[in-house]
Amino acid sequence: MTHEQHTSQAPLDTDAVIDRITRFVAEETRTTPDSDQDLFTTGLANSMFAMQLVVFLEQTYDVTVAGPDLQLSNFRTIKSMAALVDRLRAQSATGTDV
Repeated sequence: MTHEQHTSQAPLDTDAVIDRITRFVAEETRTTPDSDQDLFTTGLANSMFAMQLVVFLEQTYDVTVAGPDLQLSNFRTIKSMAALVDRLRAQSATGTDV
């Protein structure tokens, strides 16, 4: 586990999550995407990269992305991925699966 991975379910700074996801996407796509940029309509992401994003979020933020959370809208932008991480961590902290 790297120093950038988070092992506790303490609240995360949303800006820090956006920054880390942006860096990952930039490294993988060799671009600098805007946090509101639709990664799929601009061609930066495809179904294979979406799976990489799922694994990245799960490993980096100690969350599980499954079932209804595996929808394109959760991965369309960096901000939507950060919101997903926030929601999943909050659910994990309260012990709910909704």
